[in-house]
Amino acid sequence: MNEKPKSIWKRPLRLPGLWLAWLMLMAAAMTIFLIAMLIMNQPIKLEMVGLWGLFAIAATFFLFLCLFIRWLCCWKNFCRILFGCACFATVLALFYAEEDWRGWHTWHQFKKTWEAKGEKFDMAGVTPPPVPADQNFALAPIWVESMAARLGLQKAREWFGGQFPENGRTNFTDRLALSIDRTDDWGGSHEPTNGNWAKATLTDLKSWQAYYRAPYQIRQKKGNLVTLTNEFPISPQPQSPAADVLLAMSKYDSVVEELRAASQLPYSRFPLTYDYESPAAILLPQLAALNQCTQVLRLRAIAELQNGQSEQALADVKLSLRLLAVSRSEPFLISQLVRLAMWQIALQPIWQGCVQHAWSDAQLAALEAELAKLDFPADYTLSLRGEMALLDTETDYLRRHPEELEEMSGEHSEDGQNQVNLPGGLIAHLIPAGWFYQNQFRCNRIMVDFYLPVADVSQGIFSPAMARSGDAALAADTKSAGPYNVFERLTLPWLANAAKKFAYGQASVNLARTAIALERYRLAHGEFPESLDALAPQFIAQVPPDVIGGKPLKYRRTSDGQFILYSVGWNETDDGGVQVFGPGSSREFEASSSGLNLDQGDWVWQYPQK
Repeated sequence: MNEKPKSIWKRPLRLPGLWLAWLMLMAAAMTIFLIAMLIMNQPIKLEMVGLWGLFAIAATFFLFLCLFIRWLCCWKNFCRILFGCACFATVLALFYAEEDWRGWHTWHQFKKTWEAKGEKFDMAGVTPPPVPADQNFALAPIWVESMAARLGLQKAREWFGGQFPENGRTNFTDRLALSIDRTDDWGGSHEPTNGNWAKATLTDLKSWQAYYRAPYQIRQKKGNLVTLTNEFPISPQPQSPAADVLLAMSKYDSVVEELRAASQLPYSRFPLTYDYESPAAILLPQLAALNQCTQVLRLRAIAELQNGQSEQALADVKLSLRLLAVSRSEPFLISQLVRLAMWQIALQPIWQGCVQHAWSDAQLAALEAELAKLDFPADYTLSLRGEMALLDTETDYLRRHPEELEEMSGEHSEDGQNQVNLPGGLIAHLIPAGWFYQNQFRCNRIMVDFYLPVADVSQGIFSPAMARSGDAALAADTKSAGPYNVFERLTLPWLANAAKKFAYGQASVNLARTAIALERYRLAHGEFPESLDALAPQFIAQVPPDVIGGKPLKYRRTSDGQFILYSVGWNETDDGGVQVFGPGSSREFEASSSGLNLDQGDWVWQYPQK
């Protein structure tokens, strides 16, 4: 009796048959390609030979697909596949459940422990309280007008809310777009200097006078240079350098006086939208304006001092310090870093007035009283707590919207290595929620265990040793890349340098206050004292300590009748008042302090040699 022919799916496989099937698939692919080329009337070129390799890959893929389907048509094989898929799904579900629970439990146990100690990990815990709108310096008409111009109508409505007096207007003028430089200046023969107190260099007003009086050029689209009328007012004939600089800066007189009047308001709080679901979207348009205003006030004050107008100079320095306080309550590291940069700008005329003995005793006392209000250790802790709140709120947002992760991709090191690339789209949704919790835990642990204790607010000092311990712990945590340390690698390396920047800021405050007391002593006795012990309580209530370690500041008189006053600096070593300029780990700060290396040498207050 003849056997019934077997189905093609049940016949045994033989090598000649596989080769024949593969060749048939190749031939089919080639035929389809040739027909398509003929229909499109395209010539067949020799360069297209490489396409045969693609045809071979496609034929191989379809052959194996057919073989797999043939194998799967066996009920036993199908059951095996089904069982394997069920096992894989079970293991995957257990993996997600374990990772999610472990991450959630680790983070919430840590959070509960530290909240019991008084720490807060959400934006509500660091958001400054509201202030009366009619007593708010940050809502003065000049700020509202200028911020509306910078933001645009739609964003201004969001920023100011019901406090935005739109009144049907669509155009606003940025009256705070102040600049000591000319727009698109291509003339470039003069390079004015602002001086640098840390380097003991004075501002050269002669170079500024030449800069403002010289014609300047801008480059048009076609590449031609066109000489323009000076955008700053100048006198027909040269005056003294100070007088010409003040005339140029008179362009901003009305803005400065309006700011001065508004600065008398007792409160200051910009209407930042702290309750954004993603805090990365919070707008900070005021920071650039504050910095620009401070630069104008610095140049004005120095010119006023040189012109014998010390009272006007004092008023401008006081206004600079008031602008410095405008964003003090903002719990963002970037806001506080801008304040540190503004402080270095505002310090130049204070230092230069001491160099030139231009301040009276009463003016020096008024300056010291203003500087005593600065508290950068407290600002440092506020900014660190703000960064924790930002990180936790943003992480919560990313856990709900993981497709946004890709926007965070970037480099965490200044040398361009260790690049952190994050997935987006559907792949990001495959990330276990527990991994986000683990990242929260590890970032916050480093900050509360190491970086927050760096500043002792009650003593007004910083601990470089604690900062180095934090750096070491962070380096150990991020030595090997993994899913639990992604945010550490992205956010904490640049936070690690924050402490020394704040420490330098407070050191310069303490140096300035002590130097002011020394100048008051000189006015009373005709020379500087032998030691700092002679200053208190007549010339200062208490001499501030070295911000590093809390010991007395180092002081000695020099042979030219001047003195050197210094902090031992971040290396905690007395280098004899020697500063180091050049690359260090604080590159971001060096750009605004003319290359001072914060890691090496001392932090010095000194005057130009006679």
